[in-house]
Amino acid sequence: MRTTDLSDAVLAALREPRPYPAVTLVVPTHRTRPDNQQDPVRVRNLVAGVAKRLHDDAHVAEDVRADVMAQLELAEEEVDHVHALDTLVLFAAQGEHQVWYLPRSAGERVVVGETFLTRNLVAATVQASRYWVLCFDERRAHLWSGSDLQVTEVRRDGFPVEAPIEEGVELTARETVAPSGYRQEAVLQYLRAVDAALGRLLEAEPRRLCLVALRQGLSALEDVGAHHARSADAVLAKGGLADAPGHVLAAALEPALAELDERRTAYALERLGSARGNRTFAAGLDEVWTSAHEARLSLLVVEESYRETVRIEEGHLRPVSDEEARAAGLEEGLVDDIVDETVETALSTDAEVFFVPEGTLAEHGRIAGVVRYSWTAA
Repeated sequence: MRTTDLSDAVLAALREPRPYPAVTLVVPTHRTRPDNQQDPVRVRNLVAGVAKRLHDDAHVAEDVRADVMAQLELAEEEVDHVHALDTLVLFAAQGEHQVWYLPRSAGERVVVGETFLTRNLVAATVQASRYWVLCFDERRAHLWSGSDLQVTEVRRDGFPVEAPIEEGVELTARETVAPSGYRQEAVLQYLRAVDAALGRLLEAEPRRLCLVALRQGLSALEDVGAHHARSADAVLAKGGLADAPGHVLAAALEPALAELDERRTAYALERLGSARGNRTFAAGLDEVWTSAHEARLSLLVVEESYRETVRIEEGHLRPVSDEEARAAGLEEGLVDDIVDETVETALSTDAEVFFVPEGTLAEHGRIAGVVRYSWTAA
């Protein structure tokens, strides 16, 4: 599965606790030959490592180990290395497994616990965020679901919308300007249908919206619609893409999406700056983690690859080295990635979460947030 398949319901289900051991493998992969030829070997070696780890773990009964390893091996067999992206995530637990392909790079990880490590999926959806793409010309309108630079056509909610016009009719400006700005009433009816379908979609599942069409088509949709076109987050005034395959559309959208990412980062940093002036700013892992668990965070901002293994002692966090963590194994108070847990906790209390480039929050311990009320409030 890809991030375009990741809904809130799917993510919530993945975050549910599992009986120990729940296994997560995060594997950097390659999109092209010859580099991708090493990926199956890397996955096989990690699976073998998990088998040894579970065999040596006194907390895992033999029948449970066999079940989980069978699921993990099924996941390994399902991997399509030919169409891999930048990161592969395998989940395996008793009676279940899943395979996810992510378009963002992540470091190699093997996590065995009572939950799946969903941080990388969260990062893929939160960092890039899911968005809708409406791509249309004078004949038809296609809807695409996007995440990062992946787009998948959506055939529901009235899409695609076909224009009931005769062959040879084009969407062109007319000499005498009318409110619509276009000559064919059939075209106007078609655009109204597109706008109505788009409105229903955005009401049911709000996302950022990208519009792709010739400039005159964009203007026409603005004229006849209910302001959905005017409020689009990104606009690509380019023709010839209405029937283009997904990879062509995604490539054309790349500059617009990069600009959106920059705007999202700027927005997050502006929120943090304002919070520093009114005493609602939290910085550093310990302070932000505490705020998240108190359901006080309204905004969480994290550097992209920041992770930390800690031991929780008397309500505070003590960093633990990877060597110490491996020696401790499953031990009460030890958390493999407290950053992942903090992100999950923040999301569960309706906080906004943003991932920003490395170094952005260096002076704040790589993680910061905005609390819902002042630290000095009664």
